[in-house]
Amino acid sequence: MYAIVEMAGQQFKVAKDQKVYVHRLQAEEGKKITFDQVLLLDDGKNVTIGAPAIEGAAVEAKVIKHLKGDKVIVFHKKRRKGYKKKNGHRQSLTEIMVEGIVAKGAKKAEPAKKEEKPAAKAEPKKEAPAPKATKKASTKGDDLKKIEGIGPKIAETLTDSGISTYAELAKTSPEKIAEIISGVRGNHVTDTWPAQAKLAAEGKWDELKKWQDELDGGKA
Repeated sequence: MYAIVEMAGQQFKVAKDQKVYVHRLQAEEGKKITFDQVLLLDDGKNVTIGAPAIEGAAVEAKVIKHLKGDKVIVFHKKRRKGYKKKNGHRQSLTEIMVEGIVAKGAKKAEPAKKEEKPAAKAEPKKEAPAPKATKKASTKGDDLKKIEGIGPKIAETLTDSGISTYAELAKTSPEKIAEIISGVRGNHVTDTWPAQAKLAAEGKWDELKKWQDELDGGKA
């Protein structure tokens, strides 16, 4: 006999004496638990399908131990933007042993819950000091790195020189841009940057994307 049952938000095909690894449960090691969300039962002769669960059916199991799964590496990269990010993750798991499958007459039990971390104590809010009248509020510029050929260092250099929006970049000549970023290493071709910035300022992102796919470091 085997069953398809929902455990901690996942579906498993289980049989008696089978070990299963599920998302971390709150139950203590050695404790017996019951899963009553049985979606399908097969006793070798008949197959019963629930709608969605089978009334009276359950899977009885015992918690063996809590552990962590293998490390999974998550890597993000944005092409031509100088952006890379690498993270590792190990899923918290619970190993359980299936002790039996009940086809009828199982008592309705609360499904095992995932382990929840204790809520952090809320710290009293501190009132932010009032800004000084003499200090001018800063305005946030556009993401200049969306222009083909502009990386984080060049974007920072342009912003420091007073060019922080697409509209401002569109009004600046390629020669002036080249002069501003002359201290940044690399052979940068700025010919298309004002035209790209003009499309960005006008919100023509589809047209800009299609054009950028044909560019190489800002060069047509």
